[in-house]
Amino acid sequence: MKRKRIWENTAAGLTASMLAGMLLFTSSALPAHAADVKTGGLPAGTNEASLTAKKDAVAVTKEFRIVTLGDSITVGYEPNTKELPYGYVERLQEQGLLHGRTQVDNYGIAGLKTSGLKNFTTAIKDGNTLTSEAIQPSLPDPRAGQIGANTDAIRESIAQANLVAITIGGNDVSELLGTADKLSDQELQEKVKELLATYTANISATINDIHEINPTAKIVIADQYQPMPEVAGKALYAKLMEASQGFTQTIDGIAAQFTAQGTDVKVAHVAKEFVGGEGTMTHMIKNRDFHPNQFGYAAIAEVFAKTIWGDYTKLTAPAIGEPMNIIVSGKTLNTPYKPIIRNGKNFVAIQDIVNAVGATTVWDNKTSTATITYGDRKVAVTIGANAVKVNGASVTVDTPAFLNKVGKESKTYVPLAMVAEGLGFDVQYVAKLKTVFVNP
Repeated sequence: MKRKRIWENTAAGLTASMLAGMLLFTSSALPAHAADVKTGGLPAGTNEASLTAKKDAVAVTKEFRIVTLGDSITVGYEPNTKELPYGYVERLQEQGLLHGRTQVDNYGIAGLKTSGLKNFTTAIKDGNTLTSEAIQPSLPDPRAGQIGANTDAIRESIAQANLVAITIGGNDVSELLGTADKLSDQELQEKVKELLATYTANISATINDIHEINPTAKIVIADQYQPMPEVAGKALYAKLMEASQGFTQTIDGIAAQFTAQGTDVKVAHVAKEFVGGEGTMTHMIKNRDFHPNQFGYAAIAEVFAKTIWGDYTKLTAPAIGEPMNIIVSGKTLNTPYKPIIRNGKNFVAIQDIVNAVGATTVWDNKTSTATITYGDRKVAVTIGANAVKVNGASVTVDTPAFLNKVGKESKTYVPLAMVAEGLGFDVQYVAKLKTVFVNP
């Protein structure tokens, strides 16, 4: 029985007063029934598949489980947004779905520092609950207390994870953005040294906590990008870049030390991706806010994906008026028989889905029924019938299968989610991409 994901939607509960217009949101990937949802058109785009296995890539099992921890970067926050958050975590889940079944549990807490993360993971490890103040004083995230009260469920999530991904440190060093230009070189060096010592102690404790809960999980931690553009002043920019490089060297050293001890720790080097693009990848110029914009979050997700799987696939929504993308086992379903939306349900030509999943089909002319077999599972679909047989059991459908004329041919069209799920496949729909992911 699949475990209930209590904290699947970590930004639920964020209030406008705390995060300037952030809305409640759900996971970017929705379960099977949500794949049959009619959505509005999104900007034109293409889908480029690149799924070559690379060295040091994670071997994906039947379900790849990811836990994300950290600050507002993990939450996916952007200032003054009125749209649903779409950050690096949502994009990371999409990349996972290209490799197989993927579950993401996001426990990001806005405003979190490394000290708060250490308190949080220690409580999870020890089985203790925490108030918001106990995690970290004056956290702006109204969900913090509720998250801290559910450490048992979070511990279970971490214990079952293949991967723990972390972004943390921005709130530790943010004070430098306003003070670095007022400090002498020596004073700045002393301040950075102090911050790095605290950072090292807290991150090391966090890694130890996670490793104790789950000794086999890969841990991937991002370094800290520097958000201030050079236009703010060359001298200040140089100082901040030096500090950022110090943090990268520090987390690299921490990862190397743990790796030598047998703990699988990798660094997602996101900082270098922001160099020269600070003004276009963050909200610093427009809002004086160091959080990433959509370009920034996309870059972070790409670095994480390459660190985890060894590759990254650019995904975009189909052009307005075009049918949704269907990706089966990492490959886009390309066919002259285009998917059709009927009564809010997504229908595909039966032979297309049969070939894509590697199933077999038998057609009964007398009953106008197609029986699809995959392993020990069978789905029987009858044209015009209001029910589908799944392993002999009748399942009601709102919209029956139908014949669709394509040129001179008539093709049997069947409900994608119903058939794929009936065959035991996982079906996830990402509304932002107008894309369905189907995985065995």
